[in-house]
Order: sequence, then structure tokens, then C-alpha cells
Amino acid sequence: MRRRIRATATAGVLLASLALIPVPTLAETAQPATRIDRTGLDWAPCKDLEPRGDEILECATLTVPLVRTAGGDRVPGADETVELALSRVRATGTTRRTMLVNPGGPGSGARRWASITHQRMPEELREIYDVVAFDPRGVGASTPAITCDPHYFTPVRPDTVPADGAEEAVLRADARAYARACAENTGALLEHTRTEDTAHDMDAVRRALGEDRIDYLGYSYGSYLGTVYSSLYPDHVRGLVLDSVVNPDNPWYESNHVQSRSIQRAAQNFFDWVARHHDTYRLGRTGDEVAGAYYDLRSAVRRTPIEDTVGPTELETAVIVVAYSSATWPGVARALSARINDGDSTGVLSLHRAYGDHADSDQGYGGYLAVQCTDAHWPTDWSSWRSDALLAYEEAPFIGWHNAWYNAPCLDWAAGSGDWFQVGDAPHEHRPYAGPALIVHATEDGATPVEGAHALRDRLPGAVLVIEDGGYTHGVAFTGNECVDEVVTDYLLRGALPDRRTAGPDLVCGARPEPRPGTPREDLRAVTEGAGAVIPELPGEPG
Repeated sequence: MRRRIRATATAGVLLASLALIPVPTLAETAQPATRIDRTGLDWAPCKDLEPRGDEILECATLTVPLVRTAGGDRVPGADETVELALSRVRATGTTRRTMLVNPGGPGSGARRWASITHQRMPEELREIYDVVAFDPRGVGASTPAITCDPHYFTPVRPDTVPADGAEEAVLRADARAYARACAENTGALLEHTRTEDTAHDMDAVRRALGEDRIDYLGYSYGSYLGTVYSSLYPDHVRGLVLDSVVNPDNPWYESNHVQSRSIQRAAQNFFDWVARHHDTYRLGRTGDEVAGAYYDLRSAVRRTPIEDTVGPTELETAVIVVAYSSATWPGVARALSARINDGDSTGVLSLHRAYGDHADSDQGYGGYLAVQCTDAHWPTDWSSWRSDALLAYEEAPFIGWHNAWYNAPCLDWAAGSGDWFQVGDAPHEHRPYAGPALIVHATEDGATPVEGAHALRDRLPGAVLVIEDGGYTHGVAFTGNECVDEVVTDYLLRGALPDRRTAGPDLVCGARPEPRPGTPREDLRAVTEGAGAVIPELPGEPG
């Protein structure tokens, strides 16, 4: 569930991050060093990260073992280490707790989320919480870094929907070559990037902070990371908020195909919205007509890419953002309208710059694959992948083939794979966290289907599920729904939760209003400003 959206918006794409958020400018500078897995971090002002507001953002590094035992201990004789890059915003008051936050991915850096989360939280939470984030091993400013092949994203890329066997063979060769490049350029790190590895890193961060227990807020893939951490270290969890969750019953291969279908439903919600505003966007009076206009454009840019930059793959990679947040709908609709009705490609090119894949997407994509390819087993023959992709495309043409190719390097991943970490009562191996926990999810979330929230609630005996009924956004907590935010705040402040019912949801909150079209300038400005935007990441390439 990947996904970075500028970050890496693709399906399979698709796990991904939250509502649109300005992304700070990053520079190449080293972080202060610290010691290995021990209490005490040398915090200093960040040199490569800017806060969102006037808060003070501090950075540090923590050295942890590259290789650990299943229980999280250092392997005797294994000297290789990883440097984790951390960030922190201190509480504004004197009473302090620690909240660790992760925005999803996998493959996404998280340090900027200390500042983002601090700014989003109500003042009563800012007064008591130190908000801490870290770039997971291999990504962001953590070292060693995952490197594969930045040239992989050079436009115009092959169409993800192959017209014949020859085009399919090219796509297979590209996926195989990318997997080989990751192995050659990253090395041993790829053997140690499973979700359990990052969960053990989380506990190393907790110890280095000198905390007996921490609170955790995880979006998208971050929900799965929190589920695994709380199963491995239940005694060190004070509070657990899991937002836009990954279905614990679906390992990544299955999850990605389910996701393709949920993204199709989310795309249709967008097409239907555009149709309701036909007088503004002139793309069709029904959702099917709007969808037809989009697919016609996709075919047109296959024949003649826009400025040798946006072909069909670049287009769908950028437009998939509509499945993550309804806030993007006016801008995307305006960009499509300008191209289809007026021949003006400015908006589509801006969409690509804001949300598409580029050379700097390499680390995020490689990081995504490093986790997903090793977290669970994948089919070992292409014929199975192909038949499932054809069925997914038939039912979900918006992203069905794309999601398959996004994950296809896992078929040739050198590091191999392990068993899916599935929590639950017997016969499952991993005992679930039994303490009070809060699950939050929007019903129309495309990146992580809402069925996963119900499945996770059923596996966590102390969890309560709060649903945003009719909500379209991937990532709900602290993004403007007062009903949801009140529940999250009460839980973090006082441990209070709605009563758990026999079956979920345990509380239903109404959705926020749909977006309204703006003027052409307003809509397109939103697209341009999206160049510094991130949406909670999720599993799949998406997130």
C-alpha cells in the first residue's frame, strides 16, 4: 500500500498517506549521530527539514542493528547497523507523553509528520504530547539508503495496458530489470526490511526516548505497522490509533487486487461528482460519460504523448490521486476539462509534476517493494499474475493492470519472502494486542477498502471502530471531521472510547461536505500547489 502521492501515486499502489499537505524542502545534510539502542538521543535543530509552523522541529539519529532475531535482539557476531533519522516536536506544556506517528507507505519517509501531526492536533493534545517520527530503514534520511534505478521513471513509459504479447514482454523485462537493479545497488539491506524489522526499530526508538510506553498514530500502511508492533510489544503501548487500515486477512498480493477494485469504485465516485458539475467541467452529464471522456484521453495520449512527457501511464499515475482525497477532485477535473475541451495541457502537466513518478520516486518505490516483496509470499509463475491481472483489468480498468505491473518486480525479488504476519486468535501465530485501541476509516476510501477496518476490529478484542459514513478521504483523523477528531482526542487524553458493540461499526460519524468547483484559476492553482503535497500512504503501491 504504497503510496506516496507525489510520493508515489500508483496503485498497488497504493497504500498511502493523508490529506494534502505541504511538503517541506529537503536538502542533503547529515543528522546528528547517537548511540545504539540505548536511552538518550542527541537532539538538535533540523538542518534539512522545515517545520510547518512556528514550532521547533528537532532531529537526531539512532543506530540499530541491521539484523535481529525474531524476538528483536541483536544477532551475535552481526556488526552491520542502520542509522535511523528521527524528528521531534516537543509538547507545549510541562506534562509530557510521547506519540510516535507513521503516515504509511511503505517506502515513505515519515520525519515531516512530526510537524504535520503537531500542527493538526488540537491545542489540548499539543500541550501534552511530544510528537516523534522517523524515516524507516532504507528511506528518507535513514542510511544506508535503498537505491534501484531512477531512470525507470523516465517518460514516456510503456503503457501499463499491453496491446499484445510483445508489449507485455517489454513490461515484464522492465519489472525484472528493476528488481535486479534494486538487488545490485542496495545489497544486504533488502534482506531486512520486513514490517517486523521496522516494528523492532520502533521499539528501539521507544527505548532511546526513555519511555516505558508510547502512543502510536498510524495511517494506511502505518496501521499495519502499528498492528504488528502492538502484537510484538503489547506492554509498551499506551494508546493505539489506526487510521485507514490495511486488511489483516489479505497479504499484499491479494490486497493489491482487492485494492484495484476499491480504487475503481473511488474513481467512479469522482466521475459521478464531475458529472454533477457538468456545467462547470463539460465532461459529461453522467459518471459513465465522464469516465468515457477520461479513457478517450488516455487512448489519445497513448497515440501522441503530451510534450513527450505524459503518456497513458503518466496520466493514470497522476489521476489516481482522486482515489485518495476528494479535495483533489476540482483540480483534477479542471485539468482534464482544459485538455479535453480546450486542448490546454497545462493542468495535466501540472498534475504529472505534482503527483506523478519521477527520478526522485526511485527510493520510495524501491522502499515499497523492499517491504511488500518480503513481507509475504507471491505467486512464483507469471501465468498466475497474468490471469489475475486480466480479471482485475476487466473489473477495474482504471488501475487493474497498472497495479499488477507496479508489484511485478516481486516475482523476481532477490531477497525472497516470508510468511505474512497475521494477528488473531488460534490458529494464527501472532497474538493480537488486547488493550483499548481506536480504528478510524472512511467508507469510500479507495486506497484501503473499508472491509479491512471491520476485519481488523474483529481481530483486536479491545478495539472500537469509528466510521466516517460517506467519507472519501484516505486518512481521517485530524483532517477536519469534528466528530472523528473528538473521539480521537478523548481517547488520547483520557483513554475514553465509545462502547464496543456486538458488531461494528461502534460509532458512525457523518462525512464532511463534498468539495465545490472553484474558478478555473482556483482549481488549477490547487493542482500546481499540489506539487508539494502528500497523501497518506498505503499498501499496494499505492499504500
